[in-house]
Amino acid sequence: MNTDSEIIRRSLERPFVFGELYDRHASAIYRYAARRAGDFAADDVMSETFLVAFERRNTFDNGIGDARPWLFGIATNLLRRHHRAEAKILRVLAKAGLREEAAEDLGRIAEQVDAQATVGRIAKKLKSMAAIDRETILLYAWADLTYEGIALAMGVPVGTVRSRMNRARKALKNELGLGPLGEMEMDHGRLAAAPHNP
Repeated sequence: MNTDSEIIRRSLERPFVFGELYDRHASAIYRYAARRAGDFAADDVMSETFLVAFERRNTFDNGIGDARPWLFGIATNLLRRHHRAEAKILRVLAKAGLREEAAEDLGRIAEQVDAQATVGRIAKKLKSMAAIDRETILLYAWADLTYEGIALAMGVPVGTVRSRMNRARKALKNELGLGPLGEMEMDHGRLAAAPHNP
């Protein structure tokens, strides 16, 4: 039976002979790599170990009969590089995750600031409206009443409610710089959030 040293020496002239070394030690290198880095990395580490060993076979000390320490040394170095690369990737992913989280947080904050500014402008405009117009629009927005419901609640004809709503809508539209509003539902959410400060 040939020693590992003899196999390596012969492979210098006949490279295919190196396969014998692989057959002898691949499973041990695989098990070692799997224990250190998990099954997902073990195949790569094992394959790369034998590739590096093949490329450096002329540096092997032929006075040593067993190539396992040499092969395990190569595998250990590869695992170190693997762990450094993995740690670097994980750091990058963690930073990217924090950046995405921060961007999402900044987006939410910007939306909240915009909403608060809009609510403030609506509240200011509501406060400056005639009380009857303000009550009409708030019954629509906060109480969710129809024109007919508002007319009943206020004891006025539906036409009067329409007129007051049109006046209130126009005032809010001008305050917010909005284009023509169809039905008030378009701004229902903003109105619902506005504080009532008569």
